This record gives sequence, structure tokens and C-alpha cells, in this order.
Amino acid sequence: MKQKIIYAFFTLISVISYGQVELSMKADKTDYNGKDIVNLTIVLELNGDNLVQQSKIMLPDLSKFNMIGNGSYSQAYVDGSTNTSVEQYVTRIALEPKQKGKIRIGSVLVNVNNKIYKTEPFDIFIRDIDKKPVANVSNDVYLNMEIEDREVYQDQPTIAVLRVYSKNMDHLRKVKNIRLPQQNNINVHPVSLKRSDIDPNGFGNMASQILAVFMVFPNESGFVEVPPVSASVNTFSSKSSITSNKVKLNVKKLPEGSPESFKNAVGNFKVDVFCNSKEKIEVKKPVNVTVKVSGEGNLADMTLPKIEESPFYDVFTPKVSSYIRPGTTGMKGEILAKYVIIPKKSGDLVITTEAFSFFNPQEKEYVDLGEKKIAVTAFSHDEVLEARSTVEKVNEYTNTFLETVDSPVLKTTSFKVKEKSKFNWNIFLTNIAILLGLIIAYFLFKNWQKKRNIVKEKSTPKPLGSVAETEAEMRQSLKTDITDYFAYLENLKLSAEKQKFFETFEEMDAEVRSQYFQSSKEDFVAFLERHNGQDIAENYQQLIHKIQMEKYSPLTSEESLNDLLIDIVKLYSVISK
Repeated sequence: MKQKIIYAFFTLISVISYGQVELSMKADKTDYNGKDIVNLTIVLELNGDNLVQQSKIMLPDLSKFNMIGNGSYSQAYVDGSTNTSVEQYVTRIALEPKQKGKIRIGSVLVNVNNKIYKTEPFDIFIRDIDKKPVANVSNDVYLNMEIEDREVYQDQPTIAVLRVYSKNMDHLRKVKNIRLPQQNNINVHPVSLKRSDIDPNGFGNMASQILAVFMVFPNESGFVEVPPVSASVNTFSSKSSITSNKVKLNVKKLPEGSPESFKNAVGNFKVDVFCNSKEKIEVKKPVNVTVKVSGEGNLADMTLPKIEESPFYDVFTPKVSSYIRPGTTGMKGEILAKYVIIPKKSGDLVITTEAFSFFNPQEKEYVDLGEKKIAVTAFSHDEVLEARSTVEKVNEYTNTFLETVDSPVLKTTSFKVKEKSKFNWNIFLTNIAILLGLIIAYFLFKNWQKKRNIVKEKSTPKPLGSVAETEAEMRQSLKTDITDYFAYLENLKLSAEKQKFFETFEEMDAEVRSQYFQSSKEDFVAFLERHNGQDIAENYQQLIHKIQMEKYSPLTSEESLNDLLIDIVKLYSVISK
């Protein structure tokens, strides 16, 4: 018996000296309002040298919450009183409750030295949850904004999906005028405004439909709240507004150690600089230099590298054009900054851009592309003249003569000669023949005028004008009388001739597009975005989508046609100005 007691005593002493594991989880409080964030803190402490953590910390079921953020850190030290090493792991989790009332948070588990440790479950109480606003359509139309990836880096995109839910499938078609969120700390770019097919078995036995998909780029770190999306619901008797839920993002701060040239570019990019001029560059004459940034990321919102100033040339504000479309990890495409450079001296010049760097969220590292340079050679005016061949000089003299001679018989400007890089005897002989023929024709005409004493007032040739002015004149001549179509569509609506109504609209749309020299609807959308703004282009896309839905809908009322006609008149009156 005495041996057993001694054996138990030494066993207890060995366990105490072997090590100790402490695992705990607690919330910052037990009573929350619906807008509060539930913060959980999990602490794992290993006291001893021979303790090995054999599994990750296993969290309880948190399906009644939206996880909006998490983070962890560890520290190690030596306890002076017991002379043992202590390792401490701390994990913090931020949760957004989905329902109100009492919610039980289960145990956290961890395996250390083949033994499972767990915490005790506890309860928290949630008072009120923000309900989704509903429209006054039998209280069954809901908007819901879904963002799956709520933890991103600053200026890294996350995809948001806007869905509409309703018990009545017919009400889904009445949701219109979608307005995406706008806020200073986020940038929003649409991915698709095309409606998906209706899913009859959505959440809560309600039919659902995707209305829009868009990218959200948070431009500051911390907890960022994406404001709700709003829309309108048009019924036979009234028009009401609905809004979606808000979504909170945990925006991670970019890692430290960024290069000095880093500004706000997040993604994967490439920078090129080139000169478009094929002719010799002359001092004090403008030359075009283009800086191209291509890749995928926050391309539409980042700061572009500029051409640095130099005492050897003047640089002017660039004209920026972008060719961007949605990608898988951001907006992809290219942005062109077209600069005008005027050399101040002859000789070799090096045109340099600012250093450019970006953060790659896939590799979690900064990439420094440095400066981009292009070497050009500028010539003085005398050097340019000396370098010209005999044919080029004759062509220049011919063109000068054709520009200055005012002949009412021939349009002399049509005989102007373009510069050629290669010597061509056919062009040379043709120029001489044309020049001699024009001189002879000119003097013959003057002699003919003197013999008959004809006095005519010289008329100044009408200037040809720019390409834009010519195009405007052609567009004016082709301009469609849009009001006739409006009146005809009104008559078709009153007579309930649905098929004829949509055929007439297609005819009107085709004539308006031909007025602006756009053959397809996709090209017309791009044209409207360049000349009328993104809002008009999006309104045109939405109207075409509404037309297609109503055209093939089995139930189309006079009021639906009336709403369509109002939208058609409003939009095409702006387009055809």
C-alpha cells in the first residue's frame, strides 16, 4: 500500500513538471445590439518544454454569424518563478450576427501531446437585427447584396452580387433603376448588369434573380462598410423604393516595406513607353510619346507613372484613354497616356518616366519596375532639310506651289504629294508633269479671260473642315425624325399591338445607330460611354434588356408598354440631341 502511494505521488509530480495546457475563449461582452460586432478572443498557453501542438485550433459552429475578420499572433517567454518556457497563441475573430435572441457559442478544441483540450460553451444575447427593407408590394420583394470574400487588402477588389427575392415571381420584373453604392472610401465598377434566369427555389422558398454583379475596391484599411444598393419597384398602382443590406469588409493594411515609388497600384502590371513618330524629330517641334500601363488589378483607379520633367525638353499634360474590362482579379486591359514632348536642343535625348511599383496580392509582395526610358534623337531644322533627298525637296516645292496657286479650274490640293521614304521615278516624273500642266493651264485660262473681258469675282474655296465637322454634317443629314416614331409607338401602345410595337422600336433603334455610324448595339454602347457618359450607356443597356424581357413575356399589360414608352422617349430624346 505504501508503495502505491509513493508511486502515485511521483506520478503527480512528473505530470506537474512535464507541462500544463491552458485553453480559453471569451467574448468582449454578453449583451449586444443588432449593429454590434461580436469579438471573440481565443488564448492557447503552453507551459513546458515538451508540449507539442498537434492540430490547429478547431472553431465551433459559427453558421449563425458572418465572419468579417480574424487575426492571430504568438509570443514566447520564460517564466522566472518556475524556470519553464511559455508559448502563447492569441486569435481574435470578429463576427456579425445573423439572427436575434440567445445564441450559444460552442467549444474550441485543440490536440496537444495526443490529448484533446476544449473550452466551455457559453451564451450571448443579440437584441435586434437590421431587417432587409422591403417594398410595398405585398411586403415580399427583397434586395440582398452578397459578398463572399470579406477580407481583402486595401485597393484589392472583391466581387459583390445583388439578388432580388420575392414570393411572387412576376414582381421580379418590376424591380428597376438599380443604383450601385457610392462612397468616398470605396470604388465601384460594374461587372455585369444583365439579369440572370429566375431561380424558382431561392432562399425561404422564394423565387430569386441576380440583378447585377460589381467589383468593390476599398481604398482604406480597417473595417469598411459597403452602403446598400437601391432600386425602385413599379406596380400598377404605385412606385416604391427598396434597398439592400449593408456589408462590412475587413480591409487589411498593405504590408510594410513598400518602395518609395509605390502609390496605390494593387494587382499585376507592366509599363511601356514608346514614340509613335516615324519621321525625324525636329527641335522645337512637337512629338508624341505614349506611356502604356497594362495588366489586371485596380487599373481604373490607380495613379499612373508620369514623364519626368527635364531641362532638355518640355512636357505637357497627357491625354488619357483607357481600354478596360472586368477580369478575374480586378479590372484588366490597358491605359494609354499620350504626351506631347517638344525638344529644346538637338542631339540624343532620354525621356524618362517616374519609377513605378505595385503590390501583388497573389504573391503578397511588392514589385518595383523602376523607371522606363526611351532614347530619341532630335535634329535642327537645317539638319532635317539637309537630310532630305532631291525627290523629297521637289515634292515639298510642288506642294507649296499647289497650296498657294488659286485656280478656279482645278482643285489643286488634291494633287498634293505625300512624303515617301524611297526614291520613286514615277512619282518624280508625275510631279513635274502635273506642275508644268498646271502652269500652262493657268496662263491659258488667264488669256481666255482677257480676250472675252470676263470679270468674275473670285470665290474663296469653302474650307474642308475637320473630320469631326464633316461627320457632324453627315449625321445631321442622316438624322432621324425621332418624334414621328414616338407618335407611332404611342398609337401602337393604345391599340395593344405588342408585336408591331417592338418591331417599330427595333427599326427606330437601328436608324438612330446608323445616324452615329454604329452597326451593332455593343459598338453603340461603347460610343455612348465615350460621348454621352457612362450613365447614358448603362441606361441604354438596361432599356434593351427590358425590351427583350417584355417582348417575350407571355403577359404584357398596357401599363408595362406605357412604362417602356416613357423610358424610350426619355432616353432617345437625350441620345438624338
